[in-house]
Amino acid sequence: MISPPIADGLNEKQQQSVVLNEDVNALILAGAGSGKTRVLTHRIHYLVSEKNHHVDDILAVTFTNKAANEMKERLTSLLRQPIGRMWVGTFHSLAHRLLRTHAVDANLTPTFQILDAQDQFRIVKRIMKENGIDETKFPVKKIQWFINQQKDEGILPHQIDAGYNFFVKQSAKVFDLYEKHCQANDLVDFAGLLVKSYELLKNNQNLLDYYQKKFCHILVDEFQDTNRIQYQFIKILHNQNNHVFCVGDDDQSIYGWRGARIENIQKIESDFKPIQVIKLEQNYRSTGNILSASNALIANNLNRLEKSLWTASGDGELINVFNASTETEEAQYVVAEIQNQFNQGRNLNECAILYRSNIQSRVFQQSLRTHNIDYKVYGDVRFFERKEIKDAMGYVRLIENTSDNIAFERIINFPTRGIGLKTIEEIRSYSVENHTNLFQSSIAVVDILPARAANALQTFINLIEEITDNTKNLILSEKVDSILLQSGLMAHYSKDKTNKAGTSREFLEELVSDAAQYIHEEDLEMNETQGFIAKNTLDSSGDSNQNNQNSVQLMTVHSAKGLEFPVIFLTGLEEDLFPSSQSNDEPHLLDEERRLCYVGMTRAMQSLTLSYASRRFIYGISKYSRNSIFLDEIPKSFLNYIKNPNSDYATTLYEDVKSPPQKIVSSSSSSIYSIGQVVNHAKFGHGTILNYEGSGDSMRLQIKFQKAGTKWLISSYAKLEIV
Repeated sequence: MISPPIADGLNEKQQQSVVLNEDVNALILAGAGSGKTRVLTHRIHYLVSEKNHHVDDILAVTFTNKAANEMKERLTSLLRQPIGRMWVGTFHSLAHRLLRTHAVDANLTPTFQILDAQDQFRIVKRIMKENGIDETKFPVKKIQWFINQQKDEGILPHQIDAGYNFFVKQSAKVFDLYEKHCQANDLVDFAGLLVKSYELLKNNQNLLDYYQKKFCHILVDEFQDTNRIQYQFIKILHNQNNHVFCVGDDDQSIYGWRGARIENIQKIESDFKPIQVIKLEQNYRSTGNILSASNALIANNLNRLEKSLWTASGDGELINVFNASTETEEAQYVVAEIQNQFNQGRNLNECAILYRSNIQSRVFQQSLRTHNIDYKVYGDVRFFERKEIKDAMGYVRLIENTSDNIAFERIINFPTRGIGLKTIEEIRSYSVENHTNLFQSSIAVVDILPARAANALQTFINLIEEITDNTKNLILSEKVDSILLQSGLMAHYSKDKTNKAGTSREFLEELVSDAAQYIHEEDLEMNETQGFIAKNTLDSSGDSNQNNQNSVQLMTVHSAKGLEFPVIFLTGLEEDLFPSSQSNDEPHLLDEERRLCYVGMTRAMQSLTLSYASRRFIYGISKYSRNSIFLDEIPKSFLNYIKNPNSDYATTLYEDVKSPPQKIVSSSSSSIYSIGQVVNHAKFGHGTILNYEGSGDSMRLQIKFQKAGTKWLISSYAKLEIV
């Protein structure tokens, strides 16, 4: 019988999952809001408390740093003991730990550096330049994407068959040169962490045997989001003596565009035998109407593991549907509804506006600003990706390890100290010819440089050596603080007169706070500073952990995965926008778009509004569209259609204007226009105003020109002359 502390708060299916027989593998099909995190943590609690497994013998894999931290906190609370060195984290962090522990076996040094996306971009760009590969024909970002895509599939350069595809041939060439560069310079990128970890285990039977025996239980969260190399990593660790416990929901597989394979969760039953499948279908988040509508929508995907969410909390409100005339009107309606929610006592951070594409956010931001409503846009630059933080960490990295060439190049002339590109090229050339790192090369070339260049370079060398000496006995937070002051970074960002200056200084101060709060896991392979650097780099690739301040939350549906809000506005439900036009000819892409819509709908706890515009301004062109197929797939019994009082007027396309002129005021130019009025444009000539939308600086006029046809123009930029 399961003990009360473990059973506490669990329903029947959750309990069944937690106490599942140890001799079988498990697939827990956990629908949205069904308590999968609770099941995972309680399963580990059960294995440790009831089955007497040591926490070090359990491997728990999450997909975000946030989820990993939450799991650690819950386990610490449940087990009432520090979990210490338990192997819990993201795929990347666990792979990093494995490689640090066995660096030599992986043909690395214990101090290897992790490349973030920006570092990787710069290296690829330089390799292409050195090898005469034209960026205009082969964009760096496209090559970078190709490299990472191959790694996510577990494919190495020599395994690529380019055939007659010249792009693939050139990309494979760069990939090969890039890998050789990384190997020579002790560098590993994010995708490479998994590849190298898999290869390490695959090519070292003794090591594989050790970890297969060590990890008696392997638990994986969000299994539907695994890519090929992640799946292979779990598969190679599994044998007949240990067991996997996979939690996921194929209906929430929305990352196909970045390598996730929905087939992984679909084939798990055949690859991990014997296996028991348990469905968690009771939802603790949303109302009955929201769930029923979501179930009806996702049922249109045929190749899915069937499940149907339900709730004991009642039907709740019907789902509102609003048909706006334009995206501006859509934004105005949504913001007005948020204002109503606020007036009724709801906090702003309980409301979220979701959209398919980031380009949709502009009109919502504009309308929120107009109404003086605070808002936050998800997708802002993450803390560890900010320039000032990367600059600061560049100094920390170089002072910790003068062999870190990436850090050297970032900070050698920042803040500006008179070291030009010619000097840097001289250092690079010496480094290549003499097989030394850039810092050693800079010391060597000082004597052969012109006096001015030599003085500037020597000043930098002295600075690094002085900071190193001054900080060697300081604790981590004091070291970071001292580096910021001695490097001149804090002074540089304090003197900066741009509107971001204060913010930049605050972010640097926050870095010191982060260092003070950093808890170093005892690891013989890394000291405290090295551990902080590694955490910093890994965090830059993960999820954002920003505070949910009291403001309306704006985000893409992809960003909303894993979140929930009492009030959700799911916007832009139009054909070719949501679902995306890319799905028109490929059924599997339409299925993923439908899953994305399902995810968006199931973020709502109490109130859900679906909206779409009959006409939308996209990339400078006003386009008419019909409502999304997804709206047609939801039974009308769950929907409440909101009447739009402006729909008849606003959707009229004026071909011949016979009605009395309607005055339109453009505040930016103080001009007064009228529907039916003839105007002249410097490029398009004479035309007649047919319609307008918006107001103020963003107001647009629809004008039918005699020769150029009908166009939409922003009034503040059009410089129209009234005829």
